[in-house]
Amino acid sequence: MEFKWLNESKVHKTGDRIEILAPAKTDFFCGSIDEWQEGILPESLCNAPFYHTEVEGDFVLRVKVSHDFRDTYDSASVMVMQDERCWAKCCYELTDFGTHAAVSVVTKGDSDDANGVNLEGNTAWLQVCRVGNNFGFHYSTDGVHFYMMRYFHLPADPVIKVGLLAQAPTGSGGIRVYEHLSIEKKTVKNIRAGQ
Repeated sequence: MEFKWLNESKVHKTGDRIEILAPAKTDFFCGSIDEWQEGILPESLCNAPFYHTEVEGDFVLRVKVSHDFRDTYDSASVMVMQDERCWAKCCYELTDFGTHAAVSVVTKGDSDDANGVNLEGNTAWLQVCRVGNNFGFHYSTDGVHFYMMRYFHLPADPVIKVGLLAQAPTGSGGIRVYEHLSIEKKTVKNIRAGQ
């Protein structure tokens, strides 16, 4: 598969390990609120490095991700994209609650934001399944047993961009690590279970 950049960054490949630099103040988020009295609200940004290929039809993407969890919203993520106003990302992120969590964002014009389960450590597996215009996001701690974090619909064309997203919305940036990446052209029987 040929991979291309949206917002090019530095990439280093060794075997089946891919390292991508997330530059400072980079994210994909389309917010609809300009001001917030307390707390940190994500800025509207579409400048994070997205290293992607194009996939037609149903598929399953699976990858092991890790990073240092230094700054709020730091994340190693995977993303599916129709265009910059229609996309979704599945993240292993340092949340604004100080947890390491499986997080998802779906954007159809405006972005939502959903923290999933909190996980221990700096490494997790992420999975994306497509069946028609339905998508499932899943996480795993061992790469064998995957659990649903999100099921949703995205109004996308048969061919979409699919790949790796490295973000650092509030901090100074850093390396995001992706290992054992696979993109398999198949239709899962149960999108909620991801198999």
